[in-house]
Amino acid sequence: MAANIKYLGQKAAQLVDVDLMSKHGYAIEQLMELAGFSVAQSIAKEYPAGKVLLCIGPGNNGGDGLVAARHLKHFGYKTSLYYPVQPAKDLYKNLLHQCDIHHIPVVTDLTTEAKSSDLIVDAIFGFSFKGSVRAPFDQALDILRGVNTPIVSVDIPSGWDVEHGDVQGVGLRPDMLVSLTVPKLCAKQFNGRFHYLGGRFVPPDMAEELKVPKYPGTDQCVRLA
Repeated sequence: MAANIKYLGQKAAQLVDVDLMSKHGYAIEQLMELAGFSVAQSIAKEYPAGKVLLCIGPGNNGGDGLVAARHLKHFGYKTSLYYPVQPAKDLYKNLLHQCDIHHIPVVTDLTTEAKSSDLIVDAIFGFSFKGSVRAPFDQALDILRGVNTPIVSVDIPSGWDVEHGDVQGVGLRPDMLVSLTVPKLCAKQFNGRFHYLGGRFVPPDMAEELKVPKYPGTDQCVRLA
């Protein structure tokens, strides 16, 4: 990892997103598409094509997961969704429809699907998460902690505090973490095998301020050592 790369707390991460949309003209759909694509590309660099279960939360982190599911399908993976809380907003309804027309099924038996998958993508909670994990996601995290299938977490491992890590002892322990835009403070406690940074959309001046490392070639992700 670049020695001087910045780690962001919750408030700072929220301000970056606000600036990207208000000052730099990005739409949430653009950011979500690029973030989800970078997650899929990070996965493709480290895991062979196989059966992938994507666990989708009700917010923007879940939206990133829906985008990643579609791109993974194009990359040759067999993808399915566990999506127990589906928001009524058009943004999420459209992303789910896109998965549907790509023949990506929504499953309900999390235990069976998690055990039979080659990889699990944790796109349940993002950096806005705080407080205690509530139903139905408390049970979902219990199930995911109990399987041997490797987990890839999107931006932060679900159940973790964005700044202090797994303070409640209920969070996931992913094999890969794909930080988005800039790693969050809790990423300092990540001890899995692969840490990637995704989201190659930060304008140059902002990237310099945040000490974002250079992305190789045309890649949308970069591995952090």
